[in-house]
Amino acid sequence: MTTPFEQAQQDVQTLSRKPGNDTLLKLYALYKQGSAGDVSGKRPGGFDFVGGAKYDAWEALKGRTQDEAQAEYVALVQTLKAQD
Repeated sequence: MTTPFEQAQQDVQTLSRKPGNDTLLKLYALYKQGSAGDVSGKRPGGFDFVGGAKYDAWEALKGRTQDEAQAEYVALVQTLKAQD
């Protein structure tokens, strides 16, 4: 049986319009927090601007439970589907 979090991961792949960068970062961060928990490892440096932005977005969710992050991810995907 597919969980709402897993279904939302599938649904986000089928959106007809690609979300903006801010929304993509939020989706990434919520997904990582929901699946792996708090951020780990070192922040990418140098010219890895995308990696740094992803790390920062994920780090901003530190302390949020995996269940909370999964629920927010599902809600965000539902909102994007409604706008699609």
